[in-house]
Amino acid sequence: MSVWPIVGLVLLIALGFSLMRIYNQLVKLKNRYKNAFAQIDVQLKRRYDLIPNLVETAKAYMKHERETLEAVIAARNQAYGAMQAAAANPGQAAAMAGLAGAEGMLSGALGKLFALVESYPDLKANQNMMQLTEEMTSTENKVAFARQAFNDGVMHYNTYRESFPQTVFAGMFGFGPAALLEFETREFREAPKVQF
Repeated sequence: MSVWPIVGLVLLIALGFSLMRIYNQLVKLKNRYKNAFAQIDVQLKRRYDLIPNLVETAKAYMKHERETLEAVIAARNQAYGAMQAAAANPGQAAAMAGLAGAEGMLSGALGKLFALVESYPDLKANQNMMQLTEEMTSTENKVAFARQAFNDGVMHYNTYRESFPQTVFAGMFGFGPAALLEFETREFREAPKVQF
């Protein structure tokens, strides 16, 4: 009786277990970054829900700034749509770029609104406006932390996926690269500085 068929069978079983381990690790890492994106989703929805209240509060004082208020709402709606597309495909490069671009536009519109608020002392002193601004700042910080956790998850997934021998099998299993979520504007990377 020859030993070679037994050695071949043992090697085949070892290869099977190795492939199973690689596949399971890829699934685990992909699910981690998807879960991390779900946290971004929660914080962005909170942010989008605060914006109409912010605009309504400002509208009573800023009657001549209708164009700016409408631009904020339009940018909010566009960002909300981009966030929904990204939530359907977290890690996909086009979805992440679309969300980053929409968030950049929203941050720019909010920046203009907050700059105009400075011209209205009564609005700055309004209790609702102060509370909404504080909630927006808190939410911006939570978005930044959630985005960092997502990007860390994507980095771990991509590193594992691109390492040998995983890189040989990742494509066969349908595990493509994941994209980071990087906001384009400097204003969004920093929490907005609002003073009342």
